Amino acid sequence: MKPIYFDHAATTPLDKRVLETMMPYFTDIFGNANSQHMFGREAIKGVDTARDTIAKLINCKPSEIYFTSGGTEADNWVLKGVADAYKEKGKHIIITKIEHAAMLETARALEKKGFEVSYASPTTDGIITPEEIESLIRPDTILIGCMFANNEIGTIQPIKEIVEVAKKHKILTFTDAVQAAGVIKLDVKELGVDFMSFSAHKFYGPKGIGALYVKNGVKIATMMTGGHQERTKRGGTTNVPAVIGFAKAFELANEELEENAKYVTMLRDRFIDGILKEVPFVRLNGHRTKRLPANADFSFEYIEGESILFSLDLAGIAVSSGSACSSGSLDPSHVLLAIGVPVEIAHGSIRFTFGKHNTIEEVDYAIKSVKEIVERLRALSPLFNAKDGEIKNV
Repeated sequence: MKPIYFDHAATTPLDKRVLETMMPYFTDIFGNANSQHMFGREAIKGVDTARDTIAKLINCKPSEIYFTSGGTEADNWVLKGVADAYKEKGKHIIITKIEHAAMLETARALEKKGFEVSYASPTTDGIITPEEIESLIRPDTILIGCMFANNEIGTIQPIKEIVEVAKKHKILTFTDAVQAAGVIKLDVKELGVDFMSFSAHKFYGPKGIGALYVKNGVKIATMMTGGHQERTKRGGTTNVPAVIGFAKAFELANEELEENAKYVTMLRDRFIDGILKEVPFVRLNGHRTKRLPANADFSFEYIEGESILFSLDLAGIAVSSGSACSSGSLDPSHVLLAIGVPVEIAHGSIRFTFGKHNTIEEVDYAIKSVKEIVERLRALSPLFNAKDGEIKNV
């Protein structure tokens, strides 16, 4: 069997149809989109069309879409940009304990500059409740940030209800929709958010391109000075081919959303049921049904997640031990600790995320492989052999 890729939350393969759409902008329509001559005009025409496409898909105006290098930049921009723009009104921000590192590290940087950040706690299922958010609101709160769906455990958050709480207190809201975009239908007007971030490589688009939705009339400080691109808010030469690819990938993902979600959910549920049936001492992390279609995150007791990951890699199966942006850390997942998973169990966690090209045969092979690998590793584990209160010969 050819190598199996079950790490679609980290990145997805570029859709060939997206690549075909991008290619002319590498070779024929190569002008700088900020140039005034015919080559530049052709390039900016493509960028404007892409911006229109993305705006229609999330139900906003083209002027509310700003292109970035990805989700991390967009997350940074919101926190820093709102903090700077509204610091005279207040210096208190609310985010959640299960945010992406791009949010958490930026929040810590703001704390060093005199801002105060409150961190909302999730339930054991990984859900941030509106009540939890409201309990943290202060008169000087200027922004509430909650990711749409968690990148590790896949839990989908009640964003609309959280926004309603924020509106009641006249506070700006932001949702990191990097994992949800192209997977769940997004409508910024229906949700009521003021800011939303995206990243194209999560839905079969190119890497290095993302976007930030900024509601018209809301203030945000300039991200990068030096050019007039993105309406002077984010200077730098426009990555025209990537912008074109972003729009095409997002368009295709939304056209095929229901079909892909149904198929990937079937693969996910088959895998979850198989693991829970075949492997003892295992915990499914996150809500059983209120989760992204592709996500299945497990904690395997008595063994290390890295050992499972490397063993699966040798078996030809690519998975993750958590967020790809934190994979170099030996610390247990902050998300799992936040939902109450004990440290020793959190160390034994693996994230499986499926895609539209995966098959039932691959899922069944993975279930069989996980069962065999876990049995082998536990047979070598002193912790497993001592779980009944006595050390056994291994």
